[in-house]
Amino acid sequence: MVMVCLSIFNRLHYEVFRFRNCFKLVLVVFCGDYLTVKIELIGLSSIPEVRAGDDVGRLIYEALQREGVGIRDGDIIVITHKIVSKANGLIIDLSSVTPSERAVEIGKMTGKDPRFVEVILREAKRILYVRPPFIITETHFGHVCLNAGVDRSNVAGSEEICALLPRDPDEEAKKIRNRLIELCGFRKIAVVISDTYSRPHRYAQIDMAIGISGLNPVVNYRGRTDAYGYRLRFKMQAVGDEFAAAAELVIGQTIERTPVVIIRGYNWELDEGSSAKQMSLIKLGYKCIFEGVSIVPEKPGISKRSDLDDWGIT
Repeated sequence: MVMVCLSIFNRLHYEVFRFRNCFKLVLVVFCGDYLTVKIELIGLSSIPEVRAGDDVGRLIYEALQREGVGIRDGDIIVITHKIVSKANGLIIDLSSVTPSERAVEIGKMTGKDPRFVEVILREAKRILYVRPPFIITETHFGHVCLNAGVDRSNVAGSEEICALLPRDPDEEAKKIRNRLIELCGFRKIAVVISDTYSRPHRYAQIDMAIGISGLNPVVNYRGRTDAYGYRLRFKMQAVGDEFAAAAELVIGQTIERTPVVIIRGYNWELDEGSSAKQMSLIKLGYKCIFEGVSIVPEKPGISKRSDLDDWGIT
């Protein structure tokens, strides 16, 4: 057992340990001498390599039983989109792609493989912005991201193999949730499908929710009063993204092979009509407060890709 204790104001304790091949992160928050919150992040590491046609819900359920974790009423299941994409056969070999003239042109501008750019063009609803080496796109389900979510990482095979985003992540989350309900009998469970995103004016990346079923991804605090009587006017908490980001601490990005995390102990309300599209400003018809503002900070001397790598946004 490895235990890391950090005392800042109200003593935060983080406990990390392995049990039956299960990675678990427990966050316990104390205020004074009173236990107020305990949330567990439990990673499933025994899920086999997912192939086209696999039943993701059953694979998760079997891993829960095999690793002794089980499933409880109120659990939130965070799933990296890669295994959903693999199960749906959304894997493409660049050797089979013939780039268009536009893909060749953008490839020259950005330094990207024209075949890779061609896949981006096919997967994007529209190209929002091209600034070498970045291609910023809107996906068909309304999210704004780099490269339409086309990704070479964590996909078996050569560097010619890419994974695409699920066609409708909300629908995929709903299917997996319904399958888990069928297998376990609990109704109050939620499913979050996650992917990695860059953020405006923030260094590095973070996992966010692209598909949700069972819970509202946004908690609205507007109109409520705080501990000092101030009435909140703007605060809306993106809990869907926070679940995805918290789960990434266990999922990792390289050799961890932990594509599913159970979040246990959080108090939430069931919402059968939930959708990650509720967090898309484009889908809602709103303008982003960062619209028209460069997402790449000006830095004297940026001229080579190695310089841009330092920003953690390539």
